[in-house]
Amino acid sequence: MTYNHKEIEAFWQEYWAKHQTFKAQNNSTKPKYYVLDMFPYPSGAGLHVGHPLGYIASDIVARYKRHKGFNVLHPQGYDSFGLPAEQYAIQTGQHPAVTTAQNIARYREQLDKIGFSFDWSREVKTSDPDYYRHTQWIFIQLFNSWYNNETDKAEPIETLIALFETEGNSKVNAACDDDTPTFTAAQWHAMTAESKQRHLLKYRLTYLAETEVNWCPALGTVLANDEIVNGVSERGGHPVIRKKMTQWSMRITAYAERLLQGLDTIDWSESIKESQRNWIGKSVGASINFALPESEYTIEVFTTRPDTLFGVTYLTLAPEHALVPLITTDEQRTEVEAYIAATAKRSERDRMADTKTVSGAFTGAYAVHPLTGKQLPIWIGDYVLASYGTGAVMAVPAGDDRDY
Repeated sequence: MTYNHKEIEAFWQEYWAKHQTFKAQNNSTKPKYYVLDMFPYPSGAGLHVGHPLGYIASDIVARYKRHKGFNVLHPQGYDSFGLPAEQYAIQTGQHPAVTTAQNIARYREQLDKIGFSFDWSREVKTSDPDYYRHTQWIFIQLFNSWYNNETDKAEPIETLIALFETEGNSKVNAACDDDTPTFTAAQWHAMTAESKQRHLLKYRLTYLAETEVNWCPALGTVLANDEIVNGVSERGGHPVIRKKMTQWSMRITAYAERLLQGLDTIDWSESIKESQRNWIGKSVGASINFALPESEYTIEVFTTRPDTLFGVTYLTLAPEHALVPLITTDEQRTEVEAYIAATAKRSERDRMADTKTVSGAFTGAYAVHPLTGKQLPIWIGDYVLASYGTGAVMAVPAGDDRDY
């Protein structure tokens, strides 16, 4: 008897769809199990081999758990909003709504033919208003909230305004911008509406800030680190540079301690938990200020080892550090600007990953050691990131066995 896979597969796939065999029940006495896949970008003429490579493995787990008596939630959807869909529409000369709908239909057809046990009643399309209205709602909740360090949670922005109106902000213990000025209740009442909003923006959980981004001039957009390969855009191979741009940021650092504590309560492997701890990046240490002679400028350095302060021989700033153009001498300016231009072509991920190549340029400026009074040369180096800590590090010789 021959195995007619076309006939058998078609029969059972039709049966599964008709009877919603893989639909997870909202109210069930069975133990719950959640199988989550990374959903695909519908940005081409169909699936590529990398899609089923991952989905087959997770589908095996989903089917196994169902047979073991679990109520399995195994959803699927499409990351159909953003650069991939936009670029595919440009390449084909069609409206993205048209190409996205066509690609989703093709992807669904192929996923069904492979026979995955997805719960299609939970299908997600990020370009669907019924989906992204929720992300917009979340943004609004964050925008209208501030983080109260006393209660260790987010609270409505109205409660912060009430504090400002009665006592100013000198006693407010909140997660806020480092440069937040202190003001009294009287000064708050005297502010214009626009000025009040600027001050509130220093407390909101979503706020506008000038940050370093990966900018692709050819695509006319900001790219995530994942979208850059060897210094060029993954899509199209266009040059990418680092530049400062005003954009919306989230005050996620306010939640660092809660995120770390939460890792102890979830059933993940220790290796994944450790990678999460490194991503959260909480460090305990001290901030040290190095003054510049005959200047109003100071360089703040955060260090986890303040006990190595006596061994400091120089300072290194991130090439993007705001002080670099202000302190660089005329003799060193050409070299420094060339180094900054070269660094702008590298992503932060590349700079973090390249631990073997250490390079830099001398600014010509010096800082004063706060304890010994010695002058320390100030360099820039792309191994220092503007987005990490203060964007400045103090250098201690490797011969100091505390700093190997």
